[in-house]
Order: sequence, then structure tokens, then C-alpha cells
Amino acid sequence: MFARYAYAPNALGYCGPPDTAGLRGGSSAAVRATAPLFSGAWPYLCVLATLTGIDDPLDARLVESYWLGGGIGAALDPAEFGAALLDRIGPIAGQYWEHLGTGLAAEAAPNHSFHVFGVYPWSRLLDPAGKGPALRILDDCRISWGRVIDVDRSQVLIRSPSLTWNGLSLSLSRPEDRSLAMWEDGYAAVPDLEVGDLVATHWNHLCGRLWPEQSAALETSTLRQIRVTNERLAHDRAASSARR
Repeated sequence: MFARYAYAPNALGYCGPPDTAGLRGGSSAAVRATAPLFSGAWPYLCVLATLTGIDDPLDARLVESYWLGGGIGAALDPAEFGAALLDRIGPIAGQYWEHLGTGLAAEAAPNHSFHVFGVYPWSRLLDPAGKGPALRILDDCRISWGRVIDVDRSQVLIRSPSLTWNGLSLSLSRPEDRSLAMWEDGYAAVPDLEVGDLVATHWNHLCGRLWPEQSAALETSTLRQIRVTNERLAHDRAASSARR
């Protein structure tokens, strides 16, 4: 599961090592050798392992909770998790993620959605007029969900909500149809999809099937992160106006 969700940003050159072979249908040993090279996901998994008392950061329960939200990580105290994460990667946070600090305590969550909306800079770069790449990057980088409505040998059509921005706040649209490639470079995360399947996507790549409860957890964690991000953006606007 780690490999299927990490493959897309790695193949695009955004994170992880330069060689994607360990994630493209690689062996368990190859995935285990590759996972620690992800400077974003790996610290989250290690902190999750420490706080839950699970020895293996690649335990399926931790991996699922990180990518999708919910699950075992949902029982953790957000403030405790945020402090533990900062303690672990504080020495490099200023270099890679300057926004990761105590100011994000209210937004902290042990999942990928927090990293996308809170730690990465893009929510702070949203233009009131909707210009620039920030909205597209946020939408592509978050893990999304959708339902398969058509499939053939090379393409799959899914119905999925998109991230929207009205100049003041983020929200999710009504589900829209979009087409994704089934295969890339001879690799398919889910080559046997069927109409009606629920799926997860990352950077417009298919990651895997979702059970209904997984899809619900992903939606819940995403909406929560959008809500707290909107609260921060509103607070920052008010503070900026007060300074003027």
C-alpha cells in the first residue's frame, strides 16, 4: 500500500529517491528499502509507530491511517502528534517545511492531508483571483476518492469531487467525471478495476480500491483539514487587515 500511494509523486520527481523501481511492483524488500527515503511520509509513519506502540512503521494499519486518515491514527491526540512530529524532524523542518511549527498545532493530524494543506506552502499561495498553480497542486497532491463509472483496457473513468477556491475559502465540488490512465510504464496499481469500484487517486494516478469505510475516513479527514485550513486563512486575512 505504501508503494501504490507513493508511486505517483515519486514518478513525477516530487519526493523520494530517483529510482522508482522499488515502488513499481517491487518486492516487499524493495519497498522497505525505499520507504525511508521519503522525507515527508516516513517521519509520519515513524511517529505513528512510536505513539501507537507498533514496532513496524510499514505496518498496514499505520500506512492506511497515514494515507487515508481515520483508523488507528485517529485515536491519537493531535497536539501530542504534532509535538512528536516536530521533535523528530525539527532539525530539517526549517530547510524543507518552514511552516511546520507550533503555530500549526490546531491543524495537526497524523495523515497526509495535514502535510498537504498545513505543512506544504501552497495553501498560503492561493490567489484571491484564482490565478497561479496553488489550487491545482493542492488538489493533485491530496489523496482523493471516486467511483469507477467506466473502464477499458487503458483508461478508467471515475466520478470524483475536486478542490475549489472562491477567493476566500476552499471546498469540494460536486463529483465530476474524469479519465485516468490504467497503466503507466507497464505498471498498474489496480489492473482489474470494475465499474462501481471505489478508488483512491494521487497526482491523477490510481492508487487502489477503497472499502466504503476507507472512503468515508478519507472524506472525513479531508473535510476536517479543509475546515481548519480555512480557519487559518481567515485568521491570517484578519491579522493582515489589522496591521494595515
